[in-house]
Amino acid sequence: MVARAHTVAFDGVEARAVEVQCAVSAGLPAFSIVGLPDKAVSEARERVRAALNAMAIALPSKRITVNLSPADLPKEGSHFDLPIAMALLAALDILPAEEVEQTLSLGELSLDGSLVPVIGALPAAMAAAETDRCLLCPRGCGPEAAWVGATRVIAPETLACAVRHFTGQSPLEPARPGEVLPASRQRDFREVKGQERAKRALEIAAAGRHHVLMVGAPGAGKSMLAARMPGILPPLSPAEALETSMIHSLSGLLDEGGISRERPFREPHHTASMAAIVGGGRGAKPGEISLAHNGVLFLDELPEFPRTVLETLRQPIETGEVVVARANAHVRYPCRFLLVAAANPCRCGHLADPARACARAPGCGEDYLGRISGPLMDRIDLRVDVPPVAFSDLDLPEPGEASAQIAERVAAARKLQSSRFENAEGLRVNADAEGSKLEEIAAPDTEGRALLLQVAERLGLSARGYHRVLRVARTIADLEGSQDVRRPHIAEAVSFRLSVGQLH
Repeated sequence: MVARAHTVAFDGVEARAVEVQCAVSAGLPAFSIVGLPDKAVSEARERVRAALNAMAIALPSKRITVNLSPADLPKEGSHFDLPIAMALLAALDILPAEEVEQTLSLGELSLDGSLVPVIGALPAAMAAAETDRCLLCPRGCGPEAAWVGATRVIAPETLACAVRHFTGQSPLEPARPGEVLPASRQRDFREVKGQERAKRALEIAAAGRHHVLMVGAPGAGKSMLAARMPGILPPLSPAEALETSMIHSLSGLLDEGGISRERPFREPHHTASMAAIVGGGRGAKPGEISLAHNGVLFLDELPEFPRTVLETLRQPIETGEVVVARANAHVRYPCRFLLVAAANPCRCGHLADPARACARAPGCGEDYLGRISGPLMDRIDLRVDVPPVAFSDLDLPEPGEASAQIAERVAAARKLQSSRFENAEGLRVNADAEGSKLEEIAAPDTEGRALLLQVAERLGLSARGYHRVLRVARTIADLEGSQDVRRPHIAEAVSFRLSVGQLH
């Protein structure tokens, strides 16, 4: 007799179906697992054997063969323990085979039979819902998986509890979704003295998800400004929260099954490797750009990042996804992030101050920002100088707008964009618009078009740069509540593209 259980293998954020087939036949006693298992999966037989012994279930003196189908798909991770145990118990007629076959399971087994939480419960629940199966997972994964809502989630604490549930001795109640995690205390823009132009650039960036680069002397407030970006961004929509949480689930970042409506804010150090930024390593895990999906990726000291790392950002910025190709893995992750980058104007940081600049000025500034390639710079919509704040200004009371006021304008602009792209697949904000759709929503008036053509010719804008100016102008018009893109909107969008253009 061959008993079947079901589980998943993770290919990026996609959970691919795996059928666990177990056959108990006559022959020399053996317990083998086939179907391209990795070391953790191969060791499952010892964990399963010990867990069954803890339940006083002795394996028969027969040949036990477990096949993980499809056999050519690599199987990685300890979450195969539970489905292997379920298929084996069904093959031994301890569990009803029909019930086991209608269940998708994942979980790691301890030697005493308790179930250990594993990563990936959320995408596994999505896969269970698509195949009309219930999900069996460890108790620690239940609140996370229950967020899907379209499938019943059974989350026992031990394998013995699972057995009693399927045999009807002690049925378990379905797991309930974890709590919506409260937003962390946000830093307020009111705390930033001066820098009104930089604040305006970040407001535009937040409203349309435009990438922004701030260039200024050390201590001017670039990092301080970037850290306040989450406070003006609207909360994640339910669909966006689920998308983001699936990636965080695969990375083991969800806390006790809770899902946050707060947009992620990732700030990797400039010594981070390419695998850490774009994804890769063992199992081709998601990188920082994917963990920042639907949120903010802050790259401080941008020119200090390795050139090869910066160049890998070019395609993800354009497409909103990254393909991690390795010898044993080829996975795709979403990464629609808002890039906020900061840089000093030169290595010493005092290019604009003749009294403190080094002897190589102004050539050192060109060399330093020259580490950011032209194609990458062309993908940055807003470029803003952040001058040092005068000491006298630091003693002034907090005069600026609060983050809550800026957030209201950003939310209103995002609401306009949601209505605009309601029936457009794959479009959510102005930064996503391209081609004929961009021409339709951002066509400037006669004076605005004349100005844009004049600037494009004088500055030699690329086609990408031309379209990015249009997108920014559309967002500026949305913040103003204007239906049309006019000359002042084009002028402001162009001014932000010129801010540090002469330095590069």
